[in-house]
Amino acid sequence: MVKTYTCSNGLRIVMEEIPTVRSVTIGLWVLAGSRNETKENNGISHFIEHMFFKGTKKRSAKDIAEAFDSIGGQVNAFTSKEYTCYYAKVLDHHRDTALDVLSDMFFHSTFDPEEMEREKKVVLEEINMAEDTPDDIVHDLLAKATYGNHPLGYPILGTEETLRSFTKEHIQAYMEENYTPENIVISVAGNVSDAFISQIEQIFGSYTTGKKQSSLILPSFQGEHIARKKDTEQAHLTLGYNGVSLHHEDIFSLVVFNNVLGGSMSSRLFQEVREQRGLAYSVFSYHSSHIDSGLLTIYGGTGKNYLTELKDTIEETVQQLVRNGLSDKELTNSKEQLKGNILLSLESTNSRMSRNGKNELLLRRHRSLDELIEQIDGVNHTTIDRIVKDVFTNEPASALISPENT
Repeated sequence: MVKTYTCSNGLRIVMEEIPTVRSVTIGLWVLAGSRNETKENNGISHFIEHMFFKGTKKRSAKDIAEAFDSIGGQVNAFTSKEYTCYYAKVLDHHRDTALDVLSDMFFHSTFDPEEMEREKKVVLEEINMAEDTPDDIVHDLLAKATYGNHPLGYPILGTEETLRSFTKEHIQAYMEENYTPENIVISVAGNVSDAFISQIEQIFGSYTTGKKQSSLILPSFQGEHIARKKDTEQAHLTLGYNGVSLHHEDIFSLVVFNNVLGGSMSSRLFQEVREQRGLAYSVFSYHSSHIDSGLLTIYGGTGKNYLTELKDTIEETVQQLVRNGLSDKELTNSKEQLKGNILLSLESTNSRMSRNGKNELLLRRHRSLDELIEQIDGVNHTTIDRIVKDVFTNEPASALISPENT
């Protein structure tokens, strides 16, 4: 059972007790990602994530690492378009240590200027590594083609120019505005009792900041086309269709449809593009849902001589599905696959912590397993046809990285 608690300062705690395991995963979720940035500070959310591990008033970067290594625990973090998460997974009797170190990182990181300059080099290498991975960076280009100058079109890592400009004052100002109690959720899953909620509240339940996060700007679908010439062995193509938000009534229908389109090895795209025509090793689709919008992405990588055939095959496959819909077998199999994925994910405290944290942060509600199954079972040909017509009404945005000008 998922329990939620709101502290007096607005910070929320969500906990799922799982007495049958010996681990505890603690996640500190912040409603701040690259869409909360400006053109000038693009990448600062991700850079703060890095700097949380670079030392506090009482712990060095090595001390933080050793604190978890010495107890056989794991600690990590990630940044997305809309949120940042810091998390630790430890044995249940080490949960107090994990909470102490995570809270120390949150409240007492020093953002030492010398450490900042060293870490900028690390993030710059991360940016360079992404540039050397065209099947990754093409998705950033698609975001730009889809959203233009809206912050959802910004790269999460930022740019070399913005990265070099960051100062301690920039970090503190950004955190003052975005790391507010109302924007924080602490999610815990594992072998832990209600008393742990009180411990969390004692540490996090009274802090305040002087500002409140500004309201988000609704993005508009631009549908642009971006092509970049790069010395690669393959051409990397992405197509983006205007999707739906996390709150949309037909989001489960779109997820079921996406499974059939390109979400598995039995999908239409995989079977047609790879198995039948041998055009690509990797071809898939996925749907990204934001608070107020969404994007359905199709990716395929192929030799430069087969690029036109790949694009035509993808578009033909999409249009066939739009015109004729899913078969009964495809609908049933896709729904069963989704239900199986949900049930399998329940075996991990990490995935439960993550699901609960995101649900509380973005949706402010928690569906029971029975409710989720009911939502999936409620998907039918009519609901899928309805959402598919909305999503595929307009021409897609596209991004291409190719060894030749296209």
